[in-house]
Amino acid sequence: MANASNTKTVRLGQRFRSFFTTRDFIFHDGRDLRRFSVAGRTQALLAGVAAVTILFSAYGVSQATVGAIAISGVTGTPSSPEAQVAQMREQFEQMQEDVAAAKEAAKVQAARVEHNQALIAATMSGKVDRAAIERPIPAAAPKTSAIAEEVLAPLKQVEARQVALAGKARAAGEARYQQTAAHLRTLGLTPERYSNVAMGGPYEPVDASDVTSDSDAAAADAQFRALFQTWKKLDMLEQTVISIPSMQPVERVVFTSSFGVRSDPFRGTAAMHAGVDIPGAIGTPIYATADGVISHAGRQGGYGNMVAINHGRGIETRYGHMSKILVEDNTRVRRGQIIGLMGSTGRSTGSHLHYEVRVDGKAVNPIPFLQTGEYLVQIQDRAQGAMGGPAK
Repeated sequence: MANASNTKTVRLGQRFRSFFTTRDFIFHDGRDLRRFSVAGRTQALLAGVAAVTILFSAYGVSQATVGAIAISGVTGTPSSPEAQVAQMREQFEQMQEDVAAAKEAAKVQAARVEHNQALIAATMSGKVDRAAIERPIPAAAPKTSAIAEEVLAPLKQVEARQVALAGKARAAGEARYQQTAAHLRTLGLTPERYSNVAMGGPYEPVDASDVTSDSDAAAADAQFRALFQTWKKLDMLEQTVISIPSMQPVERVVFTSSFGVRSDPFRGTAAMHAGVDIPGAIGTPIYATADGVISHAGRQGGYGNMVAINHGRGIETRYGHMSKILVEDNTRVRRGQIIGLMGSTGRSTGSHLHYEVRVDGKAVNPIPFLQTGEYLVQIQDRAQGAMGGPAK
């Protein structure tokens, strides 16, 4: 064994010496040729010095690199097991915080999407979820982490599509408002009186640092605030339409006397007739022409047996000369509900219904209300669930 090892050592020494044999070098300095010889031992010494220098340089560079990485915190690998466990715990807790923040941001963004969708549906179709619409628009979810951004991305895409729809919904709402307002003007009513959206409150300046820098979220909020104002104005007007008489008070309508100045049937002199007279057999059903509360049900001078219904918004209808009253004071009635039977009580020459419409206590011509009844009924059916009854 020893002989084999000695043999290998001898062979390695011979191979090593074969690399570093005496070598001749010829150098030309421009004028003469010079010859140099470098012994093998000198070559080995120089090679050893160079190897040691390279090793020390490599070690210095590696130490500097490790130090720079440690200072920058790229690795952040703790030196002890306890420090490694503490670092892992810190990373886990940070991840938990990011996930919780992402959940809260998603909840806020989902509430915005739900609110916006309810507002668009209400303006476009009249299907109103008031609880969803009248809640304040939640502020846009803040940017918290990459996890939150990934969770919010689909919801923000939905909101972007909603913003595009909001402009169309607002235009449709304005068109519906103008159409309804035009019909109300034909009835002698002032739409602006019923659709004024009041705003106000003390001035409280906002710190610039509290204002979101997300221009897309700010633009979306502005778009939906404008849509809300349009819907609110339209909704107030359509809620007023619910109070407007819009049905025939009896199944078959013909007139024996119109609204305005006429010859009084008893005295033969000119007199103001505050309603219209609609003839029919005694016992003919009489219907409420709009929702409201019975403000009078009983005898009333020349009206005979009379029912008055307060519809709100300053609008009232009166039904006179009934043979029988089927409702009581201070009870609520719905459009199309039977309130009494036709007769000839009071100052009357025969069985008929005296029908009046009053606005702010002043009698107005009922005929335009009857003529626009079909359009008004469509709005009322959209604004609330309506009961049946005779239609025009």
